[in-house]
Amino acid sequence: MRQIVLDTETTGLSAESGDRIIEIGCVELLNRKLTGRNLHHYINPERDSHEDALKVHGLTTEFLSTKPKFAAIAHELVEYLRDAEIIIHNAPFDVGFLNKEFDRLGLPPVTQIVDGVLDTLVMAKELFPGKRNGLDALCDRLGVDNSGRTLHGALLDAELLADVYINMTRGQDALLMDEGGSTEEGPAHEAVDLSRFELPVLLANDQELAAHEGVLTGIDKDSKGKTVWRACAAA
Repeated sequence: MRQIVLDTETTGLSAESGDRIIEIGCVELLNRKLTGRNLHHYINPERDSHEDALKVHGLTTEFLSTKPKFAAIAHELVEYLRDAEIIIHNAPFDVGFLNKEFDRLGLPPVTQIVDGVLDTLVMAKELFPGKRNGLDALCDRLGVDNSGRTLHGALLDAELLADVYINMTRGQDALLMDEGGSTEEGPAHEAVDLSRFELPVLLANDQELAAHEGVLTGIDKDSKGKTVWRACAAA
């Protein structure tokens, strides 16, 4: 499965009011592993950034004036995204800006190019109801090192979000570069027949059961009674 973790930086908050994309960063995952085939561009927006936005990303008009315009990188971006699932934190914001840029060039909207859009902000709100779910907060909660994030940057944020996504979906403890450790037939590991082993069954004691119930009660309280296991137990 091919997935692209995507982030943008912009001149402001409103694509409809004429704000433009100034940076785009994309990180490719193949079967939930980093491939190293990333895409990153700074873009000349042909306008100044709002003062508040400039404080966030630090990309000055002078710096961006020598960069390509969006039209110059659009077709490369479309082919890179084509048929992949894209993963974005607060997807409506980035998708709205991309759609506006594509529309200016007569290109189709994002949803007609990609295989789907996954919003990690929506995921995070479901996993951590009532908590702060910005990228920095998620990095802190999930143990992702974001110490190098002094300013927002599209590629760095996409790399952090890739690690956050893997942690939220519990697929891996860490991302590993795919450097040829597998073949077309599958990973190069010796198969083990687990049926040869008789595994012991260890039952929880009363103290462990009480501690477990305490954790479940706390989670149930934080989610305001929306935990799945309580609903199943009551059914």
